[in-house]
Amino acid sequence: MTAFTRDGTPVAMEGGGLDFRKREAGGGMSVAFIHLPEGTDLAPALKGLDGDLCQCPHWGYVFKGRIRMRTATGEEVYEAGQAYYWGPGHAPEALEDVDVVEFSPTAEFDAVIDHVKAQAGG
Repeated sequence: MTAFTRDGTPVAMEGGGLDFRKREAGGGMSVAFIHLPEGTDLAPALKGLDGDLCQCPHWGYVFKGRIRMRTATGEEVYEAGQAYYWGPGHAPEALEDVDVVEFSPTAEFDAVIDHVKAQAGG
């Protein structure tokens, strides 16, 4: 068995207050430690994906803050202390500084990360 920590996880994306760390966890899954500063809206970076939404499922836990998850059928707000499952077809927006840990299928997650990096120009 392997334990994962935020500090021991490589940075996948950063800048503008965003701190996104990801590593493979085994079984085709990855773990990510994500900090989004208040006001971060990932919808623009998801443009061009199917439905202009993230198509990777995520299972996670909110440690700090509040995050709005928008889908084609509505939206829901998640707060510190809540676990979640976000199915394919979502776009997050940080309503406060937010810290989450989440688990996602590696191949699908990598495709979304590559798209977001390309949208950000790097």
